[in-house]
Amino acid sequence: MAKKRVGLYPGTFDPITRGHIDIIKRAVKMVDRLVLGVATNPSKDPLFTLEERRRIVTEETREIAEASGVVIEVRPFETLLMHFAEEVGANYIIRGLRAVSDFEYEFQMAGMNRRLNPDIETVFLMAEAELQSIASRLVKEIARFGGDIKCFVPPRVVDQVYAKIAAQKAAARS
Repeated sequence: MAKKRVGLYPGTFDPITRGHIDIIKRAVKMVDRLVLGVATNPSKDPLFTLEERRRIVTEETREIAEASGVVIEVRPFETLLMHFAEEVGANYIIRGLRAVSDFEYEFQMAGMNRRLNPDIETVFLMAEAELQSIASRLVKEIARFGGDIKCFVPPRVVDQVYAKIAAQKAAARS
């Protein structure tokens, strides 16, 4: 019996974007099980809590799992990526690349991760051309200034982003 191919796609997913969804749809073609690791990263000043991000990612990937027949598991983590990869039994770490600037950072991380565990491969997937400019950080900035984010995030996420920003602004005024 062949060994199960388990992929780990880590990210903050704050919010999950159409670029993330593209990478997830392509990753499920390569693995038997895909773990979406929702990372804590206080330095990125998250809009959504870790639990909110886990819930949103689960909702947004349910149909992909059903259509592909691949188990997609969404798990929060706040450990070293390689420790988490070992914990979930990952054979592959999946990383999305948007631009050349992403590659330099990701290449360095892949080298470090390989030193930590040479049995886990890093696989890079290039974002589709029309999605390469999308970054969660920019989506939040556009939304905070009242811009239209519909082309950057899945439809169900749009209202959640605007509602969260409105709640934050209301709390700041109180």
